[in-house]
Amino acid sequence: MATTISRDHLRVHQERLFQKLVARAAKTHFYQRLWGKHGIEAGDIKSLDDLPKLPTFGKQEIVESIALQPPFGDFAGLDSYPAGARPPMIFHTTSGTTGRPQPLFFGAKTREVQNLLLARLFRWQGMRPSDVVHSVYGHGMINGGHYIREAVTRWTSATFMSAGTGIETRSAAQVGLMRDFGATVILGFTDYIKKLAEVARTEGLEPGVDIPIRMISGQFGREDKDAVSALWGGAACYDWYGVGDTGMIAGEGPDRDGHYVMEDAHWVEICDLDTAQPVPDGQTGDLIVTCLFKDDVYPIIRFNTHDVSAFRTDKSSIGVQFKRIEGFLGRSDNMVKLRGINVFPQAVGPILAELPAFAGEWICKVIRDTQGRDELVVICEDRGGNPEAYRETLKRKLGIEAQVELVPPGGTAALTQIESRQKPIRLLDHR
Repeated sequence: MATTISRDHLRVHQERLFQKLVARAAKTHFYQRLWGKHGIEAGDIKSLDDLPKLPTFGKQEIVESIALQPPFGDFAGLDSYPAGARPPMIFHTTSGTTGRPQPLFFGAKTREVQNLLLARLFRWQGMRPSDVVHSVYGHGMINGGHYIREAVTRWTSATFMSAGTGIETRSAAQVGLMRDFGATVILGFTDYIKKLAEVARTEGLEPGVDIPIRMISGQFGREDKDAVSALWGGAACYDWYGVGDTGMIAGEGPDRDGHYVMEDAHWVEICDLDTAQPVPDGQTGDLIVTCLFKDDVYPIIRFNTHDVSAFRTDKSSIGVQFKRIEGFLGRSDNMVKLRGINVFPQAVGPILAELPAFAGEWICKVIRDTQGRDELVVICEDRGGNPEAYRETLKRKLGIEAQVELVPPGGTAALTQIESRQKPIRLLDHR
């Protein structure tokens, strides 16, 4: 469908889903309150063209919703159904990367849509029914690992190994399992996938040979996919993007040239950080998403992810009709502004990757000196390098001077919590 549907037919499909979504949202106290503050009623929303007139919402509004109606809030609209009529649902939480873990609700129907979308992407990227898939996404109350497991086991026919994080299954045990069962695909966050390659070599295993990985799919962000591929013996690497609330929104296809937005399920806007109004294609801004299919539990209309991206302006080389975005470029609410320059902590590691002595792990710290001047300190894991080389590279790429602290491999682990978190901590704000 993505390669053949016309833009006109796609728009008809999107509008049909959007009308059902608005009707569901209008029945919830959350949207009645959110829209009411701006003098908007459901009848004012005629089509997707009206979206920019609507307020966005994000983590803060969800926190307020929970405070009004603890412990789950009213943002999922569970109380909008008559007694005994609420559809089946799934309950998880976020990982708490940007604060206290948030409740996540999924209707059984729309959860399966999320699973199908992700499985469709994995198959498009090259996952085969014959693959043995090793997943390092976390479990427990966190949504990620369960979501990945459901998508792969229900819709790809591949064999699935649900290893989880290094806390759930020790890293050394994970590489042993991958060797023993012939893992061919790894799914997860890049930081831990890189760590597993190092652990494998420590255990005397050669990635790509003793562990026959041929495909890696996960959250690369600004990471160099070629470098990760080299760590795993030349495996093909694919990036995809989504958040806990929405599931997968966009991902790389077989051309690995931008992230195709799943436009048959999501409506994406790239918006100005201050006004939340759409910016021209090619310009960066907050990614704001409307999940067109979520018309049962937790309807999502103009959710501000605060993840920064941009629409691509060139055409797909493989003729796909869906729009493309640049993928994850940083977080606007995790951005540090120093002397007029925006610094995204997630971008620091890929910048330093050009230094041979850089061991791949880092964390940024922002401090305020006695004169009230904010300073950036970058703590880097290093193998015998020169601090001045790090400082020069950061100044050249970021445009500001940063202090550098070098620590041996593993020296940032307690701060980033890479063994226990799906997404390592990359910023400590000590101002």
